[in-house]
Amino acid sequence: MREHGGNLDLAQQRFGGRTEDWIDLSTGINRLPYPVGDLSMHAWTALPSRAEIEALHQAARQAYRTSAAMVAMGGAQAAIQLLPQLAPSGRARILAPTYNEYAGVLSSAGWDVHEVGELDALAGADIAIVVNPNNPDGRCFAPKDLLALLPRVGRLVIDESFVDAVPHLSLAPQADRPGLLILRSFGKFYGLAGLRLGFAIGNAADIGKLAAAVGPWPVSGATIEIGCRALRDDAWGEATSARLARDCARLDDMARAQDWTLIGGSPLFRLYETPDALAAQERLARGHIWSRVFAQKPTWLRLGLPGSEAEWLRLAEVLAR
Repeated sequence: MREHGGNLDLAQQRFGGRTEDWIDLSTGINRLPYPVGDLSMHAWTALPSRAEIEALHQAARQAYRTSAAMVAMGGAQAAIQLLPQLAPSGRARILAPTYNEYAGVLSSAGWDVHEVGELDALAGADIAIVVNPNNPDGRCFAPKDLLALLPRVGRLVIDESFVDAVPHLSLAPQADRPGLLILRSFGKFYGLAGLRLGFAIGNAADIGKLAAAVGPWPVSGATIEIGCRALRDDAWGEATSARLARDCARLDDMARAQDWTLIGGSPLFRLYETPDALAAQERLARGHIWSRVFAQKPTWLRLGLPGSEAEWLRLAEVLAR
């Protein structure tokens, strides 16, 4: 299995405790989720209609400020799994270090995969992958620089899973351009990763292929009802973006007091340079706070943002020990 955050079962095996005892900061998932509220019985008992799925698409178009074709599916990961079906295997270039599922999925499908360190090195690829903001280091790219790359590659895939709180970086409004495909995650910003909802946004030909691959009911009725409600709630989104910006500064201050150096991050996670990331992870884990480390980068520690004030106080207490 490829390395990921969210592996709380491993933390429990090593350090004990029940799931509810832990604060999982190993992911970039908002820990103050959108308030779901009550759902209709129809959402649970009826197959989603085409009109209901299209209503979800329309809510996403409004939220993402785009008129391009799109298809909802079970998270951005579901779209990643289907990328090899968009074209015959060829040269894939991935801007790295980044989310490791891209290399694995494309390699397994017979693509010639290379990871590169700069945008210009993606030129000439049949498919080029950029995560913006990048996971795990938060590196960001201006939309104009990404659009300048578009004519130099066969297909440009931009993973915008962490862009909700920094919408000026999004290329969703330009997604109908030939060769451009945007992937969006719903669960991270809205704190509802268990819902498994994401969107692929692009030109009609690519979206048609993906829609055919996911079938007539790509998401559940409950997912549609919650997704529509949340995506239309501009006030909640604006307030959440403002809170996350404040919380990033708060977490950075706490890390600085530990002599950890900020490498980068997004409004949903921070990446720090530490003397020994495994030691820092264990120290936190003994207080039942789980973090993310990287096998190839032994000094890197990634933390999501605590949610409630009780979680912030617990983190401060554990760090002070």
